[in-house]
Amino acid sequence: MRVLVLNADYPRFLSWLYGRHPGLETAGYAEQMAARNASLFGVADFYSRSFAALGHPAADVHVNNLWLQSAWAGEHGMTLDTGADLGASRKQRLPGWLQRTIAPLKPALRPLARRLGLSPRLSEQAERILLAQIEEFKPDLVLNQDVFYVTTDLVRRIRDMGVRVVIGQVGIEPTKGEDWGAYDLMLSQLPRVVRAFRAADVRAEVSHLAFDTAVLDALPAPPPPDVDVSFVGSVSEDHRERIALLEFIAKRHDLKLWGNISSSLPATSPLRQCFQGEVWGSEMYQVLRRSRINLNSHIDIAGDEAGNMRLFEATGVGAFLLTDFKQNLHTLFEPDRDVVAWRSSEDCSAAIGRYLRDDKSRAAIAANGQKRTLADHTFRSRVQDILQLVQ
Repeated sequence: MRVLVLNADYPRFLSWLYGRHPGLETAGYAEQMAARNASLFGVADFYSRSFAALGHPAADVHVNNLWLQSAWAGEHGMTLDTGADLGASRKQRLPGWLQRTIAPLKPALRPLARRLGLSPRLSEQAERILLAQIEEFKPDLVLNQDVFYVTTDLVRRIRDMGVRVVIGQVGIEPTKGEDWGAYDLMLSQLPRVVRAFRAADVRAEVSHLAFDTAVLDALPAPPPPDVDVSFVGSVSEDHRERIALLEFIAKRHDLKLWGNISSSLPATSPLRQCFQGEVWGSEMYQVLRRSRINLNSHIDIAGDEAGNMRLFEATGVGAFLLTDFKQNLHTLFEPDRDVVAWRSSEDCSAAIGRYLRDDKSRAAIAANGQKRTLADHTFRSRVQDILQLVQ
C-alpha cells in the first residue's frame, strides 16, 4: 500500500528554517525536503519512514511550504507564486482582548473565520500542485494531518482521483457544521475529540502522538544541565490554564520559557521576563535535555485528557517531566515512576522544590520515562496501529 502524508508547518518555523539556511529557498525539492526533515521539528518524516519500514512506500507533502512546493512545481513544469506572507496571520494582528474573548468559541467560529480570511487556506495554485503530487505518487492511503489547509472540499477532490482510503488526524475540537464524511476515519490523541466525531456519525479512533528513536541518533551529545525549570511551547489565548500555572511558577522559581508568546499576553505578565526566544526541532530537544525539570501543561481544550507531544518528546530524550495530572495519564505513563504529575499550581511548585533537591530520584524517573516511551510510544508502533485500523 502506498501512503502519502500531508502536513503543514507553522509560518514562524518556516521563517526560522529558511533563515538558518540562506539560499535554501532556491534549492531543489529533494534538498529542501532533506533540510526540513533534518530539523526534527514536529513529526518531521517520522510517519512516512515508519510506513516505509513496515513495507509501505510513503512520502510527505508539506502543503503550506511555498518554497518547497514551488521547487516541486518547477521540476514538473508547473509554477507557484511564493509571494504569500508566511509571517503573522490576520488573527495574530487582532487586539489581544479580542483574541482572548473568542478563544472558547473557535470551533463554532471557524467557518466564518475561513470566509473572512482569518483561517489558513491554500491558494488555487497550491491546491493544483498538491493534486498533481497525488496524481504522480498514486497513493492508496492519504493521511492528512492538517484538516484546515486541506479542506473537506479538497479531500473530496482527492477521493475522486481514486485514493482508496483517506484518514484525517486532528488534535483539537472539530469545526462545527463541517461535513467530515469525506474521510474514512478520523484520528485524534484526545478521546473527547474522538467522541465529538463519533457524535457526528464519523468513524474515529484514538491515536496518540509519539517519539521517533531516530531523534536520539541525530542529536549531539546531551549538554550539561544548566536550567532549573523550563517550559517549551506556546503561550496563547488557547492556553489560559497554562498561562496561570507558568505565571504562578515564575514568581516562585527561576523559570525559563522558550517558544512563542502571543500578542494577547498582557505586557505586565511575568512570563515576558522569562522568555528566552524560540527553539525548534533539534534545538528544542537540547533545551529539554539541559533542563533539570521540564514543565508540561496541556492546551485548555484537552480537558482532563493527556496526550500532547511534549509528553513523548521530553521522555523520549530522557528528560525529567513534571506534567499536569489527567484522568488517562496512567494509561500512557506511570505517575511518580515514569513522570511526575501536578494537580494544582501549589502542588507543582512544591514538586519543583522537592525534585530540584533530589538528583537521584529525578534521574531515576527520567530514565524510567525514556524506557517507557521507547517501548510503547514510538511512531513505528503508532503506524502499526493505523495499518490495523485500515485493514
